[in-house]
Amino acid sequence: MSWQQKIDEALAARRSTDTLRTRHVVEQGAGRWLTANSQRYLNFSNNDYLGLSSHPQIIRAWQQGAERFGVGSGGSGHVSGYSVAHRQLEASLADWLGYPRALLFISGFAANQAVIAALMAKDDRIVADRLSHASLLEAASLSPAALRRYTHNNPEHLARLLAAPCPGQQLVVTEGVFSMDGDSAPLAEIHRIAQEHNGWLLVDDAHGIGVIGQEGRGSCWQQQVKPELLVVTFGKGFGVSGAAVLCSDSVADYLLQFARHLIYSTSMPPAQAQALSAALDVMRSEEGDKRREKLATLIQQFRSAINATHFTLADSQSAIQPLIVGDNVRALQLAERLRSQGCWVTAIRPPTVPAGTARLRLTLTAAHEPQDIDRLLEALHGAG
Repeated sequence: MSWQQKIDEALAARRSTDTLRTRHVVEQGAGRWLTANSQRYLNFSNNDYLGLSSHPQIIRAWQQGAERFGVGSGGSGHVSGYSVAHRQLEASLADWLGYPRALLFISGFAANQAVIAALMAKDDRIVADRLSHASLLEAASLSPAALRRYTHNNPEHLARLLAAPCPGQQLVVTEGVFSMDGDSAPLAEIHRIAQEHNGWLLVDDAHGIGVIGQEGRGSCWQQQVKPELLVVTFGKGFGVSGAAVLCSDSVADYLLQFARHLIYSTSMPPAQAQALSAALDVMRSEEGDKRREKLATLIQQFRSAINATHFTLADSQSAIQPLIVGDNVRALQLAERLRSQGCWVTAIRPPTVPAGTARLRLTLTAAHEPQDIDRLLEALHGAG
């Protein structure tokens, strides 16, 4: 089989199962509204949960950072790309979340890959929630460690897998709030079980940080858990992009020596780090509290009224509200019908989610207004 045949067959397989991914050119769309093909939509496929991506204070901080530092970092943090803006952000994150150290990464995907690749060895074992993010499961699959998956949010299954003999170290991996289902992991129970088996816990709290808990400290703070490794990302609640790993001093020093994603990758622009510090200030302020309260109210408004549409709603109290459709074609058709009624919604299909669970992944944000939720509900009722 030639290279071209291999590629053609893979694409044909995706088309035949209605799982081919496509992209849409968006002219404007970071907040409440999205514009595509010169048409304006209410945006319900947006991870900017607190509506900070267009916050004037954060935009100003980025502009001021660009004027001071330029638009790029110029290199790896190990060479010349570690600025006072990076150092200040790391210190603020560590103080906010109660860890000795924080290390910045260019993305959440890179952070998860870096930590697992640097820490895990041949005789080690990774025990991951079956629905963990692709960045975690791929990193685990590519590492020399053995990978075992436990049933989603099932501590008993986790305990059985950890009890099996393992000559090396064990790392338990989960998300705080799951990106496709919107439900939360029982972190306190998971951490207790990991400690009983001398394991460490890695929590990716991409969809909880900034959004839940006091000052938006996220899932772990809310459940009074301090995992050995906490990954937080900045493309959701922060409204920007990038990520950080929170850990002990010794782990941070180890990652600085062995995390190839840090050593061999250009660091985020200092202007971005300055904008993230401004975003953190907003999240920790009274304004941040009000945005979280508004988001919680909108979530309850949506959930209390969704039953009238006859859709199956996942058990989620987060900003992620998945409507499980099941069939790939039907999910695509429903997304298109909603767009025809002015609501931008994305159909999520396998392999991103398990087969037979295609869905409309609706996301609510503090930038929305109550009338936006009413409009979405009316559109769902009509489309269903």
